[in-house]
Amino acid sequence: MPQVVRPRIAVLHGTHPASPLPQRFRSLADREAVEVLHRAARVLVASLPVLTDRLVEALYEQEPGYRAAIESDRAEIWQEVHHSLRHNVGSLIQPREFREAAHRTSRRIGEIRAEQGVPLDAVLHAFRMGGAMVWQDLVDETARRDPDDVRLLVHVAADVWNFVDEHCGIVGDAYRQAERRLSWRRENQQRLMIAALLDGTARIADLCEAAAMLGLPEQGRYAVLAVASAPRGPQRPGPARPPLNLPPALPVAAPPYGQSGPDLPDVRPDAAPYGRSGEGSLPHARPDTAPYGQSGPDGLPHHRPDTAPPPTAFPGTAPLWHTGPDAEFAILRLTGDPGDPGELHAIAAALDAPAGTRAGIGSAVEGLAALGDARRLAETALRACPASGGTVLLDEHLPDALVVTSPALGSALADRVLGPLDRLDPSDRDVILETLTAWLDADGSAQRAGARLYCHRNTVLNRLRRFEQLTGRCLTRPRDAVEVSLALAARRLLAP
Repeated sequence: MPQVVRPRIAVLHGTHPASPLPQRFRSLADREAVEVLHRAARVLVASLPVLTDRLVEALYEQEPGYRAAIESDRAEIWQEVHHSLRHNVGSLIQPREFREAAHRTSRRIGEIRAEQGVPLDAVLHAFRMGGAMVWQDLVDETARRDPDDVRLLVHVAADVWNFVDEHCGIVGDAYRQAERRLSWRRENQQRLMIAALLDGTARIADLCEAAAMLGLPEQGRYAVLAVASAPRGPQRPGPARPPLNLPPALPVAAPPYGQSGPDLPDVRPDAAPYGRSGEGSLPHARPDTAPYGQSGPDGLPHHRPDTAPPPTAFPGTAPLWHTGPDAEFAILRLTGDPGDPGELHAIAAALDAPAGTRAGIGSAVEGLAALGDARRLAETALRACPASGGTVLLDEHLPDALVVTSPALGSALADRVLGPLDRLDPSDRDVILETLTAWLDADGSAQRAGARLYCHRNTVLNRLRRFEQLTGRCLTRPRDAVEVSLALAARRLLAP
């Protein structure tokens, strides 16, 4: 507890708190004021249990933030208040002996209240209520003993209230530090849980805890979005989530516990690789996160889960992001009817991403336990996305997905079907491939393909016949048409 008299002596005579000197006073009034303060404070020390009872009752009646804690364990709150008053009132009499103990008590109270979730304003209000009650009792005791001495307390009033302000600052600092540690720990646990779900390594027994931690229903419908930005050059390796706007049709519920906004949690582009804990974002301040299994800023291992109140309802949530080695992943909570692809179509159509960004949306899955499969489906959709960028909905590009899931077979098919064209001049080869692709995209209509290529339909037919002659394929034969379509997809998606 701060000294009530010593600061005045230090200012007047230049003494240092660590260098005891013979006490001298600016005036007789100062000496008398200190004697009056000490005399009244000794009476308060003798009646601390009664003072503690009054302060606890006042907190219960006047500070709603403390009411639940007092109802839950009144004896613990009483002991805490009594301990604080004993050190703080003792500091009025023997500041050198009680100062550090009073500071430790105030810091501990701030940390405990942060862990319990008591608002900081309530904690600071409680300290000011205690300071006001102690000061009033000092005045009342002085007036009871000798009313003329009350005027002397004016000389030490500023020091007493500076003491209250100092301890409010100590409590506030300790509270905020504990709050940052708790927030860091919860966010790290959340990232680890998201990583385990997306990796498919989460235990079945942990799914209920994961649902409560992330604010998601255990048996809900989900899809995973995978996003990769355009190549960034050798100086900036690794994934980076580009500026991305998801459609407003995604319902948003209360954020998961420990977060401060519906756009959280957000893994920043500089987060750690997929499967490890990274640096969070949430456009709100994030402490750095060390790799899994190492200690964080509070000295605690990352893998020990903490408990926290689960959300009360989750009609939908904001996407939960996680950083992978080559892409960013977002868990999308789906609320549409099962079997209705409209919701995924709406998300894919409304996805707003910069040019060159590649995005893949996997098929819908049921339950948190299937998020590992959903992530793999999203990765497949991302691989089926053109290198130039765009959004691929897996359910609409299943043939392309077949090609990218077996690149060796896809390359072999492309070489077998399209290999004869490689003997042509590159410009001739590209014209034939472009015509063939346009014809397939036009559902076999030479007229529409010619319109897309700005040429006559007969030109299209001539190029197709030339392709058949060079490759020995017949485009009117269904088996050949399927092989040609898959070969074109392999050439497009698997090209180095």
